[in-house]
Amino acid sequence: MPTDPVERFLAALDPDHREAVGARPREEQERLAAAWTRELEADDELDTLDELSPPAAEAEAARRVLERGTG
Repeated sequence: MPTDPVERFLAALDPDHREAVGARPREEQERLAAAWTRELEADDELDTLDELSPPAAEAEAARRVLERGTG
């Protein structure tokens, strides 16, 4: 499993989004990865999902971040 937050975020994305985000500037990738990390840490619902399936929790957090387009 990658340890770099950007690499972890990219790994959590579906292939189409991974390619699109991977083409963005590194600074924007870092901003999105930071938002993704905050989402994972802050959402209790994701904590429960993480206990059952960490990859599913990471993918859901990534989907939410991209849907909001925030960081």
